[in-house]
Amino acid sequence: MSRREKYVACGGAAVIVVLLGLIAAGSILSRRIEPYIRQQAEQYLRNRFHADVQIASLHVRLPKLSPLRMLFTQGRGTIATVEGEGIVMRMRDRPDAPPLFAIRKFITGIDVGALRDSVKHVPVIAITGLEINIPPKGERPELRAGKSAADAADREAETKPSIVIDRLNVKGATLVILPRDRAKRPLRFDIHDLKLLSAGPGAMKYDAMLTNPRPPGEIHSYGSFGPWHSGEPGDTPLDGDYTFDHADLGIFSVVAGILQSTGRFEGELNSIIARGEAYVPDFWLKRSGNPVPLRTKFEVLVDGTNGNTVLKPIVATLGATHFTTSGAVFKNEGDRHRSIVLDVNMPRGRMIDVLRLAMKGEPFMEGKLNLKTKLEVPNLDGKVKDKLRLDGRFDITEAHFLKSTIQDQIDSLSRRGQGQPRNQEIDEVISRMRGRFQLDDSVITFRELTFGVPGADVQLAGTYDLNADVLDFHGALKLHAKISQTVTGWKHWALKPVDPFFSKNGAGTYLKIQVVGNSKALKFGRDR
Repeated sequence: MSRREKYVACGGAAVIVVLLGLIAAGSILSRRIEPYIRQQAEQYLRNRFHADVQIASLHVRLPKLSPLRMLFTQGRGTIATVEGEGIVMRMRDRPDAPPLFAIRKFITGIDVGALRDSVKHVPVIAITGLEINIPPKGERPELRAGKSAADAADREAETKPSIVIDRLNVKGATLVILPRDRAKRPLRFDIHDLKLLSAGPGAMKYDAMLTNPRPPGEIHSYGSFGPWHSGEPGDTPLDGDYTFDHADLGIFSVVAGILQSTGRFEGELNSIIARGEAYVPDFWLKRSGNPVPLRTKFEVLVDGTNGNTVLKPIVATLGATHFTTSGAVFKNEGDRHRSIVLDVNMPRGRMIDVLRLAMKGEPFMEGKLNLKTKLEVPNLDGKVKDKLRLDGRFDITEAHFLKSTIQDQIDSLSRRGQGQPRNQEIDEVISRMRGRFQLDDSVITFRELTFGVPGADVQLAGTYDLNADVLDFHGALKLHAKISQTVTGWKHWALKPVDPFFSKNGAGTYLKIQVVGNSKALKFGRDR
């Protein structure tokens, strides 16, 4: 072997030795950096969230030949890959409680040279599987007495952050608002895609996509979250805008349609006020099947501690009918199920809109409807119609029947009531109807039901059983004309002697009547 070849061989061997040394140094450096990064991460999380921190596993990988580069750059620009699994943060002295945070897996890149900086910047952290559990107020025993100290620590962390995370990308996040009563179901939000910007101790910008379970549909929300309140996590501020598209109401047993909604919300995790608009172009009741457009403007207060929802006056439009409603969806102490209580006010509704929604086929009447009622569903489980309670009154004016056979009978009643049974100029008369009603256990009770046309008035009271389809009404028919004036020819003269027997109670003709049977076969007749 020549001298030149010997020099080449020795040089190659030296390079190999150096490379092996660098690889070994890299391995040793990785092992030394790993516990340091773990210690820094645990310390940051422990101080920031005032919680016990556990990291199941954490591994650091340096790029090849990085030790040589680190030698000349003091580590600047050398990106270490950090991967970890099983991060759990629990309330101190509360191992029995659900963890404040649980992270299944994360990965990030850290500039090794920045580890010596007083403020360490982390460009991006990717998280898979994040669960956040918000405890009820006052359930952090270690902070109850020192809440002001915890708040002061939060403020100090905001002004002097040790770690600043520029961006968090989360796949599969769950936010759970825990109720004070552990027997109650928590309020749960499943977020399949979440991005947090400036994810440090202060307020963070977020962009989230989630699938709403009932009714199913996609929600896109963006806004700000934080700063995090360690003393009372439920007091952490939250605000933003949202869009809710293609929500299928058909999942419910009573209604159907595709809902779209946009709006804004603000408040804290424990209490959110939402304002917005919702539109269902094809809203319909499954028992009738006639779609009617429904649009609402709403303001609601959601109490995250118990799931109760308070509805401020909601302005709604059904077809061309405007109405308002207010009330709450709540659960009383000791109740097993949630209830609905609403006040509905429809001062000038269109009968066509209401009947098109409520009945099969085309509406049989038009007119103006004034409706006020209290609506209560004491138990949202099961069939709504069996538990729906109503207590209200209605007044229908300018009513006209669209089916000619019904309107002809109404016109005939008006002619007889006015004592002009053959006057064909009395035609297309306008009707009026009013009443007070209660619905309980699928039975409508009318304490008062009046119907009137020029020359005639009907007063009834009774019940209608929705399940059995049975009507039982009793009352009186009052005509302005005497009974002999309701007919012509020989019947007119034959009835004249009995006029005094039927002229009473301020009416020319007074008859006790009953309406019985069912909706398909009504029976009208005199009542004894």
